[in-house]
Amino acid sequence: MKQSALALAVLAALSLNHSVFAQSNVQVYGLIDAGVEYVNHAGEDGGKGGGNILRVISGGKNTSRWGFRGSEDLKGGLKAVWQLEGGILMDTGESDGAVFKRQAWVGLDGSLGRLVIGRSFTTTYELVIKFDPLGFAPNYSWATGASATGPSKYGMTTQFDNLVKYTGKSGGFTYGATIGLGERAGSLAEGRKLALGGSWFGEGGLGLMAAYERINGIAVAGVPARDDTAAYHLAADYQTGEWRYTAGMRGYRLDAARAGADLRADTYWGGISRTIDDVTLTGAVYHVDTGDVPDVGDADPTMFVVRGMLALSKRTTLYLSAAHAKADHGQLVGLSRDDPGFGSTQTGVTAGIQHRF
Repeated sequence: MKQSALALAVLAALSLNHSVFAQSNVQVYGLIDAGVEYVNHAGEDGGKGGGNILRVISGGKNTSRWGFRGSEDLKGGLKAVWQLEGGILMDTGESDGAVFKRQAWVGLDGSLGRLVIGRSFTTTYELVIKFDPLGFAPNYSWATGASATGPSKYGMTTQFDNLVKYTGKSGGFTYGATIGLGERAGSLAEGRKLALGGSWFGEGGLGLMAAYERINGIAVAGVPARDDTAAYHLAADYQTGEWRYTAGMRGYRLDAARAGADLRADTYWGGISRTIDDVTLTGAVYHVDTGDVPDVGDADPTMFVVRGMLALSKRTTLYLSAAHAKADHGQLVGLSRDDPGFGSTQTGVTAGIQHRF
């Protein structure tokens, strides 16, 4: 069965079975976000990094998605909880990967915290997005995935397959850990993924965060070792009145199987936001300091971003974003964490609308 047909079948089954909604407190929800973007240096153009383009994009502010989530009250304050969520490409109407690629999990929630099993966002990701000045924007943000250039290069892992995740809360503290099982016969360590950390928000407007992630690679025949990556995050956030100040960093390390292929890349970011009535203005800068590469190949990219948002209601927002990225030594750079770059600089402007339901 095709993914679109499967999604419709699930929706129809739940819609027809009203008892499922009543007993499990099922909620159908979503976020749709589309914009028009003009960006330069967006194509090969004979190797010159040219190719300006005007296009419709999906998820200029947040990734478009839809899904179902629900819970069932059990005895002693315990609840059974579950969630199914998939991505939407608003420019084409297609599914963004597998039908429930974003989340597919079931678990228990109670006074001791929440434990879920399946596929979901990692502990590190859920902590870091609270400390991104742009609130995790697929376009024009490098907090969760830095670009220098290529899909989420020098970044972190947003989701794990085959995971077990625990999340706990106590006062202003949120903490947890996620393990993605490697599922490799003969080795518990090979392919295993780990994420853990915590954040704290005080009544005075200050927030602090620390998180760590380690990804074990899979051994390749004939290679004496495997690739392993690690990333740690530190960040602070302070809100007072109309103003918000955010700063953070990620230390990324690749221990490569091949000799001389190790890599270091530290990403730093900071931002200031001001909210006046229904308007929020944000300025941010992201910088990646790469290491363990020859000086002439060291991109050390930097991106500057400004964004204005107008809240038409609690669920509908208009936004206008502009960004400029540059890299050293003629290396390639891209604005988006998901798109490759074709020049040593790139500038883009996006106007869009987002609606939550």
